[in-house]
Amino acid sequence: MKTTEQTLSTQQLLSIIENKRYGVEYQPIVEVSNLNIYAYEALSRFYGNHNQLIAPDLVFSALHHNPLSLFQVELAQKKLQLQHAPSHGKLFVNLDQDSFFACVDPDSSGQPVDINPFIELFLKFTNNDLVVELIENSEINDAKMSVEMINLMASSNISTALDDIFNEQSMISTTVLERVDFMKLDRFVVTNRQQSGFLLLVKAMIAYSKSAGKKTILEGVETAEDFEFAKSLGVDYVQGFLFKEQFVRFTPPEITG
Repeated sequence: MKTTEQTLSTQQLLSIIENKRYGVEYQPIVEVSNLNIYAYEALSRFYGNHNQLIAPDLVFSALHHNPLSLFQVELAQKKLQLQHAPSHGKLFVNLDQDSFFACVDPDSSGQPVDINPFIELFLKFTNNDLVVELIENSEINDAKMSVEMINLMASSNISTALDDIFNEQSMISTTVLERVDFMKLDRFVVTNRQQSGFLLLVKAMIAYSKSAGKKTILEGVETAEDFEFAKSLGVDYVQGFLFKEQFVRFTPPEITG
């Protein structure tokens, strides 16, 4: 998991949860070949008592101390993200492994008793094609949960993507790589493009994706130079602040007003 030196107080976290101070930002995923919007990624946004933005990493880091609260906030966020999604293109949503499994009560055989609430919610969403992004792995147990999540999504015909590939703090599971439909390359690739040895590994991953029929998305594209670099790599799609004019936001009425 991503770490931060900052922390969120219990009072701040309770205020966010109790007052549902949630928002969402939809960032476009753009086709490299023609600059058309292929999809949007829904990103969680949180607001403090004075309507200030609070970094999502801070909120989710605090929520991980209470699995039930993590599940409740994630499910509320997903409902909001699906409700206000743009009407065209695919929709990518992030889903934490811990929140996905926090609500599962296994029976005596170790199998889930009921359909997972997230999958149940996703199956009701018919406005767009849905892609579930799995967060980066930081320990072996994350990878195991990721594989199980992918299998459950696939059994419901829900596509998956692996986020933050090449993030320097993440691990890569070959089983996860093999089973997802989309490969999202972290902005670390853009910021370290001068490292020739590192680029050999990146290009090999892209070549594997193409040969395996998977689509690649490069994150962190902020300038025209970044976009030219993406084209030289041969990725299928890009995402980043170069396309900020096409961002779509939903902010709670009490905050916008």
